[in-house]
Amino acid sequence: MVGSGALAADSEDTLPKLDAPLHGMDDLLVLFHDAETPREGWLVGTEAERIAVGKRDGSRLPYDGPVSVNAIFERLIAQQGWEAQRESSDGPIIALRRSDGSITLEPGSQIELSGAPFRSVHEGKLESDEHWDELQPVIDELGLTWLALGCHPFASVDELGWVPKLRYGVMREYMPTRGTMAGDMMTKTCTVQANLDYANEDDAMRKLRVGLRAQPIVTAMFANSPWNEGRRSGYKSYRALAWLHMDPDRSGLLPFAWIDHPKYIDYVEWALDAPMFLFKRGGQAYYNTGQTFRAFMEEGFQGVRANYGDWVDHLSTLFPEVRLKSTLEYRGADVQRPEMLFALPALWKGLMYDDASLGALEGLVDRWTFAEVEAQRDALARHGLHTKFMNRDAGDWAGELLELAEAGLRRIADRNEDGDDESVLLDPLRALLELGRCPADLLLDEVPADLPSPADVIRVAGL
Repeated sequence: MVGSGALAADSEDTLPKLDAPLHGMDDLLVLFHDAETPREGWLVGTEAERIAVGKRDGSRLPYDGPVSVNAIFERLIAQQGWEAQRESSDGPIIALRRSDGSITLEPGSQIELSGAPFRSVHEGKLESDEHWDELQPVIDELGLTWLALGCHPFASVDELGWVPKLRYGVMREYMPTRGTMAGDMMTKTCTVQANLDYANEDDAMRKLRVGLRAQPIVTAMFANSPWNEGRRSGYKSYRALAWLHMDPDRSGLLPFAWIDHPKYIDYVEWALDAPMFLFKRGGQAYYNTGQTFRAFMEEGFQGVRANYGDWVDHLSTLFPEVRLKSTLEYRGADVQRPEMLFALPALWKGLMYDDASLGALEGLVDRWTFAEVEAQRDALARHGLHTKFMNRDAGDWAGELLELAEAGLRRIADRNEDGDDESVLLDPLRALLELGRCPADLLLDEVPADLPSPADVIRVAGL
């Protein structure tokens, strides 16, 4: 275990400066303690990724060229006031920022929109809808269409190319050595993610522990990626399958978190033993793949010593199904169509922000063991709700989760202008569960062919 230490904080913030050296465990824990938020300040953030393809033929979207990510970015900068983000002054554009929102890129040119966190999921949906509507004329002008799918349905990893971000370059070389489907995970998959606050250490680790247990059922509820490389994959969520076969040192259900009353230090100890990708100094990238952060902190690398910014960056290179940073990130769902997208943050808010629902969920899942749940994740990815989970129909478990979330949201009672609480955002999910179905089931009903044409996939999944 790393020893204790203390960092000097910025005068304008309780967090340390990014270039502050790391001396011990206290320096690593400060990020989590600083993020603790009283209940009255709890917000919900939503991040959603989309795939853009040629409207006529499903052609891939490259990073550069006349119809590309760069072409989209150039129009958004010129027409709508977004600001370019680069890793160096003369480097390529790798993101856009405006006010509290950002547009970022995944390695295979998946486009992610991250909005501001809001108290109400209604507010987050309103902002998100406005931002995507703002992007739509640019997409139309370039002859593209969005696909609301958790995995690119047509292209192979080699066909997709790579966004020129420093971290992605090293990931491209290193990650396939750690998992057979790491390339698919990085370049093809798309998720919708909910970011939630926590009040203190006990609250954070309880929500992490309960969320990890429930996440595989949520994955099945939102399964929405039945195609890969132009054919039916045999899985309702090919995205979930890919995540089962990538770097086990930085992903999964975190067995250490299934103990009674885990602490921040348990998460930190796991993160310290996860291999790094790289660190940056003065615009230069140092690739130190395979070196754990613990070794980097204790020994350095080529004469460079670890600092607080390196720790923050390292935490963002870890990909568990629920991730602890300055918020708790619930990351295990396929992206959805607009009418279904905000059912995901609404579900997690109802489960995690209402004491009665959280307690009931904890009682429901607490007896599940890590080994039992882990053993059933492949079946949930393959069959969605049409499988057994813990000797019971997965759809029945999903129904209980939904009811707990609805009840929690009604008690919280954050309402929109029409007076509706956030449980109305779960209506599309309820309609599916009452049929015993996930989104992928509907897609496969519409396109039953084993080798669907791009036109058929775009017809049912295009926006």
